[in-house]
Amino acid sequence: MQIKFASSENISTIQDIAYQTWPVTYKNILSNEQLLYMLNLFYHKDALQKQFEDNSFSFIISLTNNNSVGFAIYSIISSDGHYKLDKLYILPESQSKGIGKFMLDFILSDLKNKNAKRLTLNVNRNNKAVEFYLKQNFKIIKEEDNDIGNGYFMNDYVMEKIFDDLEI
Repeated sequence: MQIKFASSENISTIQDIAYQTWPVTYKNILSNEQLLYMLNLFYHKDALQKQFEDNSFSFIISLTNNNSVGFAIYSIISSDGHYKLDKLYILPESQSKGIGKFMLDFILSDLKNKNAKRLTLNVNRNNKAVEFYLKQNFKIIKEEDNDIGNGYFMNDYVMEKIFDDLEI
């Protein structure tokens, strides 16, 4: 397994992984209409390009045997050391092989070097990833229902990991 920092030249790779992962991940959680709406909202080339141009975002891609199998996006929220894991997705056929933990450990190490104090994330309350994050010592700190337009909501847990608890 390898991890590399991504650039805007990797937008199509990120889109490919998202478009292969989301229908499997959210098939029993979101309607097909909401799924397509959200993919377009979050993974349109212009939306990703805007994030690449914003220096507060970091993008990584995970590779296995030189094939891209996952990506993550994380960002600084505030100067007091608060960061957010915005996205972490792994191709369905590559899940449950330790890639998610490998990627998360990479992110935590990178953030520790940046003197991060905490890392938060939003995850759909019905997503099996909730269990993954709990195993990685994240704690559920609240529930949110975020209006994303078009009559759709993201029904999430906000989870947090305090860096004093890091065991890297």
